[in-house]
Amino acid sequence: MSDTNTIGLHEASASQLAEKLNELLANYQIFYMNVRGYHWNVKGRQFFQLHEKFEEFYTDLLTKVDEVAERILTLGHQPVHAYSDYVKLARIQEDKNVHDGEACVRGVLEGYQTLIELQRELLSLASDADDEGTAAQAGDYIREQEKTVWMLGAYLD
Repeated sequence: MSDTNTIGLHEASASQLAEKLNELLANYQIFYMNVRGYHWNVKGRQFFQLHEKFEEFYTDLLTKVDEVAERILTLGHQPVHAYSDYVKLARIQEDKNVHDGEACVRGVLEGYQTLIELQRELLSLASDADDEGTAAQAGDYIREQEKTVWMLGAYLD
């Protein structure tokens, strides 16, 4: 009997990766809801610009939620899917009653910074497990989100 899964990764490594991916998934879900809330509730002089930008962000986040969940399934594990589990697993906290445009942008910036940190941890695990699929996914997300962090920081300066 082999200790590898259907894509040739050692099951112990795949299990560890799936656990970290579920943590990432939880953070994406909470962050998605935060950004959705910013989109709905933002007020102020930059309303039109921010309302549109937040929609762009949450649409991308929703795509990534699906991709992360599908990667967990590819590894032979099950993605968590209860909001109560997301709240327990996530480093990103729910952001309630935020209306000020600058506070919303700070929330987006902090959310992306947390995702990048988690994805770097995932990248390290994936590299150790010779899991190019997860490493490539994490690397692509990091590259894209680092640019977003830079732009959000420039906006706030």
